[in-house]
Amino acid sequence: MEKSAVYFTDLRVTVGTSLLDKLKKLLQKAGIGEIDFDGKLTAIKINFGEPGNLAYLRPNYAKAVADLVKELGGVPFLTDCNTLYVGRRKNALEHLEAAYENGFSPFSTGCHVLIADGLKGTDDVSVPVEGGTMVKEAKIGRAIMDADVFLSLNHFKGHELTGFGGAIKNIGMGCGSRAGKMEQHKSGKPTVDQALCRGCGLCAKLCAQAAISYDSARKASIDHDRCVGCGRCIGVCNFDAIANHNDSANDDLCVKMAEYTKAVLAGRPHFHINLVIDVSPYCDCHAENDLPILPDVGMFASFDPVALDQACVDACNRAEPIPGSRLTDLCSAAGFHDRHDHFHNSMPETNWETTLAHAEKIGIGSRQYELITVK
Repeated sequence: MEKSAVYFTDLRVTVGTSLLDKLKKLLQKAGIGEIDFDGKLTAIKINFGEPGNLAYLRPNYAKAVADLVKELGGVPFLTDCNTLYVGRRKNALEHLEAAYENGFSPFSTGCHVLIADGLKGTDDVSVPVEGGTMVKEAKIGRAIMDADVFLSLNHFKGHELTGFGGAIKNIGMGCGSRAGKMEQHKSGKPTVDQALCRGCGLCAKLCAQAAISYDSARKASIDHDRCVGCGRCIGVCNFDAIANHNDSANDDLCVKMAEYTKAVLAGRPHFHINLVIDVSPYCDCHAENDLPILPDVGMFASFDPVALDQACVDACNRAEPIPGSRLTDLCSAAGFHDRHDHFHNSMPETNWETTLAHAEKIGIGSRQYELITVK
């Protein structure tokens, strides 16, 4: 298979040149100008971050991308879809307020913000998935599918269900409506090890489905008839009392996420940007962010989201973990088994390779890449 071009620049600057200047130069060198933006409505898919989380991408980066799209003749807008879980992004009004609070407004970014699946997350389009094995029709936020050009601006970091979150995570899961997210998550329903449960109540507080209850001894249990398998409770438990014992669940999620990505991208111009900075162990959907597990690496761009994610995970695995982080704590724990991969070591139950292997199999892109450095 032919190698895809992935462009990279580090985070070093000289006096008079900002990181935003370097980002624009990177995108231009990577060929974003080859896209016909003239008068085209251009979706820039980004995660606005859950309020309280400080690891999400700064809105300055979004403005740099939007400004470049406008220079090329396009009409950009920032977009995301509503979430499944309890938080401040589960409907469009709260979602917009959260985006504005985190700095993503028309005044700060130079373009409008649209929540792609509407007021309650029900405004979606069923999109056929060519070659899909688990998803025949993906449920994608309507505004995303109405766009003429699709760009993804992705914060590359760890993730408790998929190993890491990059381009494919931001596109496949992020562009799914609430029904689409439920479809992707539904293979796995977690259970509680009551011997480890401390009865703190945090998991129940964050469950949007009211699926978690407590017995007289303050031990949690999960009602699988209500549970949608979003995995939020796994990530929030500080005592490792909640786990998904369906060994195929995370792999199923990774496959579905790749197939949703194909639905979003098929048949129109697209381009992708990964910023490997503030590499937190968990998703930006959390209302908090732990110490990064790895140092900042740089900025990457490509027409191929598969090659892009592969290049980023390879770069991360060449970096040394940050002392005092979750990753180094796990690596120094008794009984630690080194998997020789930072994301496997941080989240041992995950398997990120499934995502990229399936994405390559169904024709989204190639895991083989040529890394081109832009000074």
